[in-house]
Amino acid sequence: MSKYPLSYVRKDMEPERPAPISANGPLHWMATHLFSSVSNTILTMIGIYIIYLILHAIVPFAFLHAVWEGQDREACIVGDGAHGACWAYVGAYFNQFVYGRYPVEEYWRVNIVFAVGALGLIPALIPAIPFKRENVLFMLIVFPVMTFILLTGGNLSFEDHVLTFVIIFAIVMALAALITYATQGKMRPVLTTIGAIGVAIGVIYAIMSIDFGLMPVETANWGGFLVTLVIAITGIVASLPLGIILALGRRSKMPVIRLVCIIFIEFWRGVPLITVLFMSSVVLPLFLPEGVNFDKLLRALIGVALFSAAYMAEVVRGGLQAIPKGQYEGADALGLTFWQSTGLIIMPQALKLVIPGIVNTFIGLFKDTTLVLIIGLFDLLGQVQSSFTDPTWSTPVTSHTGYLFAAMVFWIFCFGMSRYSIFMENRLHTGHKR
Repeated sequence: MSKYPLSYVRKDMEPERPAPISANGPLHWMATHLFSSVSNTILTMIGIYIIYLILHAIVPFAFLHAVWEGQDREACIVGDGAHGACWAYVGAYFNQFVYGRYPVEEYWRVNIVFAVGALGLIPALIPAIPFKRENVLFMLIVFPVMTFILLTGGNLSFEDHVLTFVIIFAIVMALAALITYATQGKMRPVLTTIGAIGVAIGVIYAIMSIDFGLMPVETANWGGFLVTLVIAITGIVASLPLGIILALGRRSKMPVIRLVCIIFIEFWRGVPLITVLFMSSVVLPLFLPEGVNFDKLLRALIGVALFSAAYMAEVVRGGLQAIPKGQYEGADALGLTFWQSTGLIIMPQALKLVIPGIVNTFIGLFKDTTLVLIIGLFDLLGQVQSSFTDPTWSTPVTSHTGYLFAAMVFWIFCFGMSRYSIFMENRLHTGHKR
């Protein structure tokens, strides 16, 4: 026999070795994705040429030949021509682009809202962080009330807003009756919760009626980026829960509930947003009693929220239809009720599947806020357009600079939402990507 053993057992792990250069790094990525075939190479070269043409026009105008300082239009004009972008004009109008006609001495109230909103939103977007639930409750309950009091001054009069309170209370009670009927009276906790929501609305109204000593500021004086954020955030926050309720109602086995949800969804999806804004601003006051009128911004917020909720409902319904039947059967086998299986098993999976559609709806809503200009609300784009009439900064490049500034602001926020959705998709992905 051989004096050497026939078997060998390794006791130490081999050290890791770097991947071959040909299978790792930017060169490998380019070879795989950009130049993997003749057709891909041609398309890549065409794309590079298009990017070059765009940058060749934008970069000199926005940066290389731009004017950054000046007191009036003379700084942006040289002889018979003009420089690039007139950023001095943007600096002069920056406060109006952000605050609109909000009183200058009250800017601190808007700044507090922006700061608290940012400090509360960042932890809410981080997946794992201490006190996350408390932070979310603060952003959903305390922050909206604080924002309303700071921006308007609070000190509501119940006599002036009794109709609004009655309408909100009626909606809550109608929702409670609808859910009770849908569940055949078996969901008393749900009814109790909705009743508590009605009480909470009354408490919030009472808090808003307190005089905090702030100067009242009418919403007609709001404008710029402030209005853009108010409309976009309100529509985003309101559309998701309303869309979920409508999606569940459209799939309900109760004919009445299903019919009501279908009519609501198809009506709002069949009407352009411009028409909705015109209806809320011009037609709705005609149906109100004499002497009763809603704030124009409030009417726009309600219209935008209902409009976006209809689209959100179809996005969520698509996620619900993608859930395999076995998930429902597994929930039934565990003895879970409808609301337990929906909240713990079905809805989390459905929302995860339609994250791109949800964020796409949010992005579209954020950009559609510019349509409120047609009803006399000056958002960021409306404030930019109104500044073009100022002869102090009337130059051939003023409008180009203003539109470029608005486009950059919208792109930053929309791109941020897009990247965050990709991050959440990758984090929540439980399958195996190829």
